[in-house]
Amino acid sequence: MEKDIFKDLLAKPGKNHLVSDFDSSFTGGISKQDAKEQLAKDIEKLSDLQSMLYAQDRYSILIIFQAMDAAGKDGTIKHVMSGINPQGCQVFSFKQPSTEELDHDYLWRINRCLPERGRIGIFNRSHYEDVLIAKVHPEIILSNKLPGIEKIDDIDVDFWKRRYRQINDFERYLTENGTVILKFFLNVSKAEQKKRFLERLEDKSKNWKFSSADIKERQFWDEYMKAYADVLTKTSTEVAPWYVIPADNKWFMRYAVGKIIGERIKRLNLHYPTLSKEGLEKLEKCKKKVSDINF
Repeated sequence: MEKDIFKDLLAKPGKNHLVSDFDSSFTGGISKQDAKEQLAKDIEKLSDLQSMLYAQDRYSILIIFQAMDAAGKDGTIKHVMSGINPQGCQVFSFKQPSTEELDHDYLWRINRCLPERGRIGIFNRSHYEDVLIAKVHPEIILSNKLPGIEKIDDIDVDFWKRRYRQINDFERYLTENGTVILKFFLNVSKAEQKKRFLERLEDKSKNWKFSSADIKERQFWDEYMKAYADVLTKTSTEVAPWYVIPADNKWFMRYAVGKIIGERIKRLNLHYPTLSKEGLEKLEKCKKKVSDINF
C-alpha cells in the first residue's frame, strides 16, 4: 500500500501535470483508524531519525508546504512534527515580503532561513510564492524592481521560464551540498475549501483563522490551479520532486506526509558518530576518573 501511495502521489519529473489529475479525496484504501495508528508510529520513528540526523551533522532536511487557503498546512506541521525535538527543527512562514526583502533577489529571504546541517527546516509557503501568487497577480513582480520589468506586459513567457530554471538550479545546488528537499502540495478541493471557510465563520474558536482576503483569492481558483499545474510540471525534478497530497481528509493527509518524510530520511542511512580508537581510550580514562571521584 505504501508503494502505491508514492506512485499515486508523486508528480513524476519530466511529465505534464494538471491538478485535476490528482484526486483530492484519495485515501489509498487505508482506514482512518489505521492511518492514525500508523502516524503515531511514524512520529516515534521520525523522532529517532531526527536524533541521529542532529548527531551526525552531515545532512539537513528542508520540507516545503504549498497549498490553497484552508488546506491544512498548519495542522499538518503540528501533527506530523509533534515528536520532533524543538532544538533540531525550525519553522518559517513566508508572508508578504518586507521592504528590506524587496531590495534583494526573491531567493534572498529563503537563503537566510535554510536549515543548517543536522536540522529539519519547514517552510510554510516558500520561494514558490514567487511563481504562484505572483503569477496570478503579476503586478507583484513590479514591486521587485527588476531591470527591464517596467510594466505587466514585460512579464512574458520567457520570464517565467527563467524563474522555474532558477528555482530548479537553486534546489539542485542545495541537494548537491547535503540538503534533502521534500515538497508537498496539499491538494484541497474547492468544495472542501468552502466547507472549511464556513467552519471558520461559524466556530468562534476558529474565527481568527478567517480573512476576507481568503474569499478574494478564491475568486482566482482556476488561475491558481493553472499556476500550480505549471509548478508541478516545471519544477518536479529527480532531486526535488513534488508530492501532491490529497487534503480533503485531514487524517489521510497527515498520515501520507508523515510516511513520506520518514521513508525519505530513512534512506540517508543515518547513524550516530563513532569514536576513533584514540577517542575511545580517552573515554575510558574519563570513565575511570569519574568513578574515582568521592562525592
